[in-house]
Amino acid sequence: MNGFHMDGATTKAGSEKRSVNKDWLRALQLTAAVEADQSRILGVAFEEVARDRGDAAAVIDNDESLSFAQFAARANRYARWGLARGLGRNDVVALLMGNRADYAAIWLGLTRIGVVVALLNGNLPAPSLAHCLGEAKACCIIADQEHFEAACAAAGLADPSPEIVTFEEGSAVQGGLRKEVAKLSGEALGPSEEREVVLSDRALYIFTSGTTGLPKAAVVTHRRLMNWSLWFSGLADAGPADRMYNCLPMYHSVGGVVAVWSTLLAGGSVVLRPRFSASNFWRDVAEQQCTMFQYIGELCRYLLTAPDREAQQRHKLRLALGNGLRGDIWTPFQSRFGIPRIIEFYAATESNFSLYNVEGEPGAIGRVPAFLAQRFPVALVAFDEGADAPARGADGRCIRCATDEPGEAIARIDLERGSAAAFDGYVNRKDSEKKILRDVFEPGDLWMRSGDLMRKDARGFYFFVDRIGDSFRWKGENVSTFEVAQYLRSFGGVLDAAVYGVAVPGREGRAGMAALAVEGLVDFAALARHMEASLPVYARPLFLRLGGRLEMTGTFKHKAQALAAEGFDPRRIGDPLYFAAPGTRDYVRLDKALYDRICSGDIRL
Repeated sequence: MNGFHMDGATTKAGSEKRSVNKDWLRALQLTAAVEADQSRILGVAFEEVARDRGDAAAVIDNDESLSFAQFAARANRYARWGLARGLGRNDVVALLMGNRADYAAIWLGLTRIGVVVALLNGNLPAPSLAHCLGEAKACCIIADQEHFEAACAAAGLADPSPEIVTFEEGSAVQGGLRKEVAKLSGEALGPSEEREVVLSDRALYIFTSGTTGLPKAAVVTHRRLMNWSLWFSGLADAGPADRMYNCLPMYHSVGGVVAVWSTLLAGGSVVLRPRFSASNFWRDVAEQQCTMFQYIGELCRYLLTAPDREAQQRHKLRLALGNGLRGDIWTPFQSRFGIPRIIEFYAATESNFSLYNVEGEPGAIGRVPAFLAQRFPVALVAFDEGADAPARGADGRCIRCATDEPGEAIARIDLERGSAAAFDGYVNRKDSEKKILRDVFEPGDLWMRSGDLMRKDARGFYFFVDRIGDSFRWKGENVSTFEVAQYLRSFGGVLDAAVYGVAVPGREGRAGMAALAVEGLVDFAALARHMEASLPVYARPLFLRLGGRLEMTGTFKHKAQALAAEGFDPRRIGDPLYFAAPGTRDYVRLDKALYDRICSGDIRL
């Protein structure tokens, strides 16, 4: 890596201090070789590993354990199935299945022959799924029995209606893809079967969660698949002795690409589970002898609030890798469960940049080392709330943020082929255009908007502040939902919190409301004092909604938009509602009569 100056960053792992320079260098070395052969896509690279690893365990799910040779053979069978159906370059097949070995084998085999696979979120309602099918222009859907009815409902709404291919036999379906492909050869594809597929070709469509508006299809090329897999493999120092535990949804880029392929390309094994279970997590991790696990969102918080499990002390984990581990629980989580090392990162499927916290700095989402600053140009710019866009100075250019000043994270777009800073965007060009900033710091430059507010400290570490659009304005002030939720979660008995703004008739802006997952009785007066000590008056929620759990998207995000749409009307909501009564420093039960008085303006907010 001539020309790179490696700075001397270090990290603590337990009581040992270690340099992280080797981690960065390893990732750089692995990804540097990607462009050497434009036809060496993920399917080709995995076949090379499979020949070397042979009978070693590759993928273990709830039903079976496949060796590298068996998994490669299964992917080849799916490729031959696609060829027999006349599928090829740029045809789109949608995949609607739960986590299992075949999920990865299906799209690996199909993308090998040039097919684009659209990974669908089975938790979406039929109209949203139909929208995804239309956006992807899918010719068929492969659905397992669990998602068969959803596939039928979505296909019936889509225009044109795609064919439904059932994965397994069942009472409601005939045939089954699994039975059909078992009859095909699993040998490596021959010269007459190979198709010309290169790094720049599209491989996957991965959809945004749809928490704000309809899901958008992000374009994932073969180049991105290779770079993602090898980069994370290098940072994690993954190898044949590793076992990755993955209970994240495989329709997501982290659960379906990063966790699986960063491990498999290093010769390690992947343990797949259909979903996360706080009660079974540690026993499963220990029994499967996993050395790494992939987390996202609030998974670690759920584990921390769960009762002690005997198995949490006998695991063999050396690394937790993921994003969304907040600073308030980082140290307690790492200490309680004895996790030697945590690598937190920031990334988005459609983004042209990522941040990595390989130093283990609690709460930080990452940094850009000096020797990578030119390769991955990232900036924080002042944000104009009124315009819902980065602020511009008198010269028309964006304004860089000072140290510790929050701003929107943006990344320069490099149009050169093969650049790590390229922006592939979405299937819908209008959606892509909304993410691009022009003439940012100089005439003609292009930068990608992340949609996230961050701050950077004097050491170069980035910290997440808020998602643009997730904040709301009340009493002339901007309220960070992330900040308020953090303080609420730190109150005893509050297991989780989703914060959002609700419209109140006759009032400007939106009043703060919090949906709380609680355990036991809540001391509302104490909660009010807790918030008074931590939050400015305009940020304290006026309304509370109590329940046992909060509904999540498949990627562990709160469905705050749906909660906000329901508002605070006790006629529409079955959960107990409470109101911060003026002058009482307490919360009172919100009934229909009180609701009407608030809406009529009889009560001052």
